[in-house]
Amino acid sequence: MKIGIFFGGPAREREISFAGGKTAMENIDKALFTPVPVFVDSLGNFILLNESLVYSASIRDFYPPTSYQGEYQVYVESLGELSIEEKAKMIAEVGQLITPEQFKQHFDFAFIAMHGPACEDGSIQGLLEWYGIPYSGPSVMGSSIGIDKIAQNDLIRLAVGLDKQTATLTREQFDTQDKAVAFEKIKAEVGFPFVVKAPHQGSSIGVAFVKQDTVEAFEKAVKQCFFIREVSREEWETSDKTAYVQRMANLDEGTGFPVALGEELIYHPATLLVKLDAHFAQSEANALLVSSNAEDAVLFESFVKGQEFSCGVIQTPDCESVALPPTEIIAAVEVFDFKAKYQSSATRKRIPILTSLENLQKVQADVKKAFDALKFGVCTRIDGFLTPEGKVLLHDPNTIPGMSPTSLIFKQMAEIGLNVTDAITYFIRQSIRERIRTGKNTIKFQQLLQLLDKAIAQRIAGLPQRKQVALVFGGFSAEAREESFLQAKKVYGQLASSADVAVHLIFVSGETATAAHYYQLPVNLLFKEFAEDIVKGLDGVIHPLIEETRAKATAITLHFTGQLMNNVQEITAETLATFDEQVNVLA
Repeated sequence: MKIGIFFGGPAREREISFAGGKTAMENIDKALFTPVPVFVDSLGNFILLNESLVYSASIRDFYPPTSYQGEYQVYVESLGELSIEEKAKMIAEVGQLITPEQFKQHFDFAFIAMHGPACEDGSIQGLLEWYGIPYSGPSVMGSSIGIDKIAQNDLIRLAVGLDKQTATLTREQFDTQDKAVAFEKIKAEVGFPFVVKAPHQGSSIGVAFVKQDTVEAFEKAVKQCFFIREVSREEWETSDKTAYVQRMANLDEGTGFPVALGEELIYHPATLLVKLDAHFAQSEANALLVSSNAEDAVLFESFVKGQEFSCGVIQTPDCESVALPPTEIIAAVEVFDFKAKYQSSATRKRIPILTSLENLQKVQADVKKAFDALKFGVCTRIDGFLTPEGKVLLHDPNTIPGMSPTSLIFKQMAEIGLNVTDAITYFIRQSIRERIRTGKNTIKFQQLLQLLDKAIAQRIAGLPQRKQVALVFGGFSAEAREESFLQAKKVYGQLASSADVAVHLIFVSGETATAAHYYQLPVNLLFKEFAEDIVKGLDGVIHPLIEETRAKATAITLHFTGQLMNNVQEITAETLATFDEQVNVLA
């Protein structure tokens, strides 16, 4: 089956999408699928990308091509209005332009690794439905709910109860009301301190925390979430101007382009530099830069003191929802925003949350209830807080969870025995099943599902005949184990997605090579954050919530792996020697 891997897109999260596309390309099961990279540029063009470019460090390393970049690194929208001929020439340098009516000629299924507006809000999903292409993730309805934080709060309140104060403020209200009056009104509605959110973004884009009881702090946070950048003369004159306008083009720290300065829409960093110079030559007033994709309203939520968590929900082959073990987010920063989420040093993750079994069961029950009530389907990661009093407060369902190999959803699915390759197969298989429920192309999708289920069963049956490869990692000091662990993760992904081998995890520990101990590991231990977490797990003790979840997920685990999870097993050097091949990444 040919799988179109869709990544990129117009949203601010396009670099995260690009990383997710790489993950899918690298980890998809080569015995079942042929991946086809489909790069969606920020103008909405669908491009069959030259496969070598998938492994670039950033979208801007290949698109627009370097001949179009000049002094600044920009996205294609910074090139302004291009003619049809100019677009065609540029696209031809990186791949082949295709239109939606041509999709069926190139792939059978669309795997969506895109995030944010137009990418996970039902827009691309609706386009694919129109052209009869099955796609990954929830339906149009579930996707549209999943991107709207204001609607989510209302619907979650109806589904499970939500003891959390919220409020909204439109851009018109912000511009016309006295800021001090607006600030007092928000405090009266949600309390203090509070969180401000851009309500239609993904990947924690547009999140600010107001902890200083000042109008200035309030105004700064709200402008950040409206994607407004206010530039003072002093800031501009004392900055490296070239670096400043380049940062504006960087989606993780700037507003992105185009931006409005007054009535004028500016597409390129070089033009912005000239316009800001001209503005401050004529005026002492601050320059107000507004993203062309600014929000029309912002959401305020009461600040919750408690344990922050994220909990995925998936489905059995027969579409019964199963809540995965919730991950506790232990932050070294105050706000789990874009940078905190994607910089591993900013947070620690613990599975499950450090709390009572009763509280853990309550978290799972509530996220499952929300998943079912909001009609998500396939997979959704729902975030929330567990308060010291044991209350569960849910927010921010994410219908296309992050797709890096270390993403929370993959860590949680590993706890029921699925590695990244198995998880991607799950997303594809279960999404076809979910498309059948809509009543469109039913017979075609049923036939596709039957073919895939047969292929999955044949793959499982053939695993014993494959080359049995032992991936050996670990070491005899903490430093050596961490170095080896990082390498093992990379190698494992390549081996697990191969059509030729069956990979087994062998962890080596002890004080010296002559006194080494060998352990065959279950897959979940490879998804821990540090090698020392593996060492702690060698005692084989399993948390009761993990045991409960594995039992509920039995049908999933068996369908996609053919066997239930084994516990840690100590083996001898002689047993290790019986594998067909050893891949040694010991440090």
